[in-house]
Amino acid sequence: MKPFTYERASDAKAAVQAAVETPGARFIAGGTNLLDLMKLEIEQPQHLIDVGRLPMATIEDTADGGLRIGAMASNTKVAADARVRSRYRVLSQAIVSGASGQLRNKASTGGNLLQRTRCPYFYDTSKPCNKRQPGAGCAALEGHIRESAILGASRACIAVHPSDMAVALVALDASVETLTPSGETRSFPLMELHRLPGETPHLETHLIPGELITAVVLPPLPEGGQQYRKARDRASYATAHASVAVVGGRIALGGLAHKPWRAADAEAALASGATAEEAMGVELKDATLRDENAFKVPLATRLVAATLREAAQ
Repeated sequence: MKPFTYERASDAKAAVQAAVETPGARFIAGGTNLLDLMKLEIEQPQHLIDVGRLPMATIEDTADGGLRIGAMASNTKVAADARVRSRYRVLSQAIVSGASGQLRNKASTGGNLLQRTRCPYFYDTSKPCNKRQPGAGCAALEGHIRESAILGASRACIAVHPSDMAVALVALDASVETLTPSGETRSFPLMELHRLPGETPHLETHLIPGELITAVVLPPLPEGGQQYRKARDRASYATAHASVAVVGGRIALGGLAHKPWRAADAEAALASGATAEEAMGVELKDATLRDENAFKVPLATRLVAATLREAAQ
């Protein structure tokens, strides 16, 4: 591990100011992803700003009947909250399906959204990776690509985003609140947080350098059923080959793209009377398939059909 300096932020504005003023600075909360990457020398921050103890861990009702989840609230706390379990059960289901109990105890809401890919070539520093080193190339294109993206990928990167929680939040039409380097707050739809890879897969979000996520806001209780399902190799600590979050008429997909994928075409097809299989045929018509990841098309199709049935019940 490379040497680095450390400070514990006294408040959110001080944390953002320190991030802007200090070269090579990174925020750290639970550290469940960043510390692993530092040990492998994939991440080499020069300075860590600890925001994990900032007073942003509360879960509060909003005036319009929604819920505001502080960015430092642990995954365990969010999944166990009675209001989340009764009103936003898809979110609780998604969180519990991710990682392990020990990791969920430490992982923060903001950190979960910003975790990096689990692509094996990203973690293997002997292989070229554009996400790790821009312009190096993508070893996954000619390698083992069973976990790779079938939607929104590019020649620069075929990795997928690992978060289960983010998929449920996209289906819930959640928004993100942040504190910018200028000291202003802003709010935007969570589905606009992450980028597709294009030619710059190392740029993973639309956050401004030094911008800090402060909360995630859920809208009022949506109409219709909710359900989250995930297909993976083992029952614990495994990312999705495909996952589905259904909230009323909204569908979000995980394990298929560089970001949580809102299945807008499938939603429109279903609203027009198509079956789940027909709707997914429309959604996946432009999927980029290779021999090892082609199984994701029938897998995701069956998963969506089953999840829609369960949500309707």
